[in-house]
Amino acid sequence: MPPAASTPPAPRPGVPRPSALLLALALALCLAVPGLQAAGPGPGPGPGSPGVPGAPPPGLLRQAARAALHFLNFRAGSPSGLRVLAAVLRGRAAVDARRTCRVDLEFTAERYGPEVSGRGVPEGRRPGCSARVVFRHQKPRPAVNVTCTRFMETSRRRREDFLLYKRAKRLRAPLGATSIPDSHGWIDPSLRPIWDLAFLGSSYVMWERTTQTLHYYMAQLSSVNQWKTNEDAIDFDYTVLLHEFSTQEIIPCRIHLVWYPGKPLKVKYHCQELHTAQEGSGTEEGSAVAPTQPNNF
Repeated sequence: MPPAASTPPAPRPGVPRPSALLLALALALCLAVPGLQAAGPGPGPGPGSPGVPGAPPPGLLRQAARAALHFLNFRAGSPSGLRVLAAVLRGRAAVDARRTCRVDLEFTAERYGPEVSGRGVPEGRRPGCSARVVFRHQKPRPAVNVTCTRFMETSRRRREDFLLYKRAKRLRAPLGATSIPDSHGWIDPSLRPIWDLAFLGSSYVMWERTTQTLHYYMAQLSSVNQWKTNEDAIDFDYTVLLHEFSTQEIIPCRIHLVWYPGKPLKVKYHCQELHTAQEGSGTEEGSAVAPTQPNNF
């Protein structure tokens, strides 16, 4: 007689299977944003969605929204159309076996600028955005796909960009060490084109350096190394101080951008890392008509 087939032992009650345990640990890592409690459950995954759905903490959703807006600002290449996060509406997170964290979310945005941000814009009239942001195993440069409702009329945005361009062409930038804003947080209106262009170029750097647990804010333009306007494009080389959260480090980054209204933005940068022995750098050319945002900017 052939030997009887052996029956694998049944798993003991209460002991998770190894694959389920790995996914659970990966999801915990995906949602690990220090000091924040979990938000209420967002919409569940659609039919056939891979990964493990989760109710992410609000910090992770804001992290993803900021990364999406940095990416959008860079790809659009419009200093007049810069956007910042207003509020996160809802979202969900999922993680796969490779510990890739995918965040789907909806949020509202508002125009960047201290003189207009958050003023006189009812919540229901702020542009709405939806995005998918993918963080890969705590690595920087998250993958972003983002779409927003129209922020301003295209003709108006182009007109404002061209007016800023003409002001910048006439401007004599303060070469060398400078402080924009100053110690009181004041930006001289005559220097506003420099600041807006610096923020535009920094958007690329902040997006590329963002991870699940690190995000950045442009704290100060600390020096203007080069300001060339004799050609058609604005050729701008400058140094900014980026505030890194949650380490609270101030990271100096030297950035070189070339900008002309309606043309792809070109950016190169080099950052000095203060808490590691490494240094970061990158180069990228944006698109005046971004694939993720072609018709509704």
